[in-house]
Amino acid sequence: MEPVLVVHGGGASCISGERRQRMRQGVIRAASLGHGVLRAGGSAVDAVEAAVAALEDDPEFNAGRGSVLTTDGDVEMDASIMDGRDLGAGAVSAVRCIANPIKLARLVMDKTPHCFLTDRGAAKFAADMGVPEIPGEQLVTERSRKHLEKEKREKGAPSPNCPKNLGTVGAVALDCRGNVAYATSTGGIVNQMIGRVGDSPCIGSGGYADNSIGAVSTTGHGESILKVNLARLALFHLEQGKTVEEAAELALDYMKSRLRGLGGLILVSRAGHWVAKWTSNSMPWAAVKGGKVHAGIDVGDTTVTDLC
Repeated sequence: MEPVLVVHGGGASCISGERRQRMRQGVIRAASLGHGVLRAGGSAVDAVEAAVAALEDDPEFNAGRGSVLTTDGDVEMDASIMDGRDLGAGAVSAVRCIANPIKLARLVMDKTPHCFLTDRGAAKFAADMGVPEIPGEQLVTERSRKHLEKEKREKGAPSPNCPKNLGTVGAVALDCRGNVAYATSTGGIVNQMIGRVGDSPCIGSGGYADNSIGAVSTTGHGESILKVNLARLALFHLEQGKTVEEAAELALDYMKSRLRGLGGLILVSRAGHWVAKWTSNSMPWAAVKGGKVHAGIDVGDTTVTDLC
């Protein structure tokens, strides 16, 4: 089986010119890193964890060190991961002072009988597992501070139907043994209420993985994604015999027509077919398969280069 690794850097209403190249390089770097795990014989779940951790470490993306801020100016992060072999899953929400929430979600999957830990419980579990705690200020960028100030100035309370601030990061993979996995991580929505949780840590919405079908990671307006179970909806269409392109388009179009919700997703089938699709203005993404790196941000700007 030819290994496949696809990542996304979140749906976006607009990306400034100065950030475009950095974001393109960031998703290519993360996809190449994850694919390196697969080439070395690693599992799909190891690969997606590594790829998403790389995006969490990159301040250009709304996850980990680039997370947006709540209405109180704090960082609250969510993440989830799933192994398509046995439907094992782990998720965390309202996480603070941890560099890589996706690694904590993996520990929930591997080291507990549960699927989902939140807030104080997640923090205690992290401490018990020896996950280093870092000062919260290390997760706050100057861009995030200015973004929050601008949002408060222009909007006051966030609108539930606002199509902006759709950032999330995610990865899907198929390994050489035919196993699939997904991982998704986010800092949420800028100026969100304290304790707000979106789709990213919710299995079936923020992502899903099943060896008998494929794997998907989503991004976009979290409340809309939750209402339609976007990840599982896309895989349902794949189960019904649709191509990956058709499955992604049907799921995203349903969310847009039913709820006016914008977003995107990456999907890999059990056969190794993959797609990156979005209805938001942009979505940085990259895919590695067969020695080639595919990447893009806007519709029609895909580049294909040799894997270094």
